[in-house]
Amino acid sequence: MKILIAEDDAISCRVLETTLRKWNYDVVVTRDGAAAWEVFQQPDAPALAVLDWMMPELDGVEVCRRVRTLPRTPTPYIILLTAKGRKEDVVEGLNAGADDYLTKPFDRAELQARLNVGERILKLQSELATRVTELQEALARVKQLQGMLPICCYCKKIRDDQNYWTQVESYISAHSGAQFSHGVCPDCYDSVLKPQLDDLKRRREQPAATP
Repeated sequence: MKILIAEDDAISCRVLETTLRKWNYDVVVTRDGAAAWEVFQQPDAPALAVLDWMMPELDGVEVCRRVRTLPRTPTPYIILLTAKGRKEDVVEGLNAGADDYLTKPFDRAELQARLNVGERILKLQSELATRVTELQEALARVKQLQGMLPICCYCKKIRDDQNYWTQVESYISAHSGAQFSHGVCPDCYDSVLKPQLDDLKRRREQPAATP
């Protein structure tokens, strides 16, 4: 998975980059908040990020605020890396749009655990977005069956969008996920099928003509 790190301290940045690469992340490195913001605006921007709080140009909190205005799905999962440990600072970072935080110096096992949480959440968001898309497509197909439909008053065929006349079941199947099984209703049985069966029975009962 691609991950963005934004850290202005050269040593901390190198340690973080090396650690993430050992965990098989595709790492994108930036050294200030403005560069990180530029990366986030790219179409292929990483969905996972670790941002330092105190950086030149833009700090991590401001980057979080800006990222949350982007119309992206899924939204990036951001871990804020900070030397600030006060409850007020943590609340400020989370309110700005950070999903999680980690205090410096960070513990590698804890960082890996928090990244795993981020990956799981991103996967759930992606799956949810897929389900929403499928639902929207299903609703769109249902809407195609609404409105006025030209239908023949004799044979009951429906005229489709290409001006062809087709059976009702064929039209509905093409515009929805419905499938049909065929039968005979009681009225049609009495008016159509039963007379045919009675006629067939009478013919069978008639004696064969002698030569």
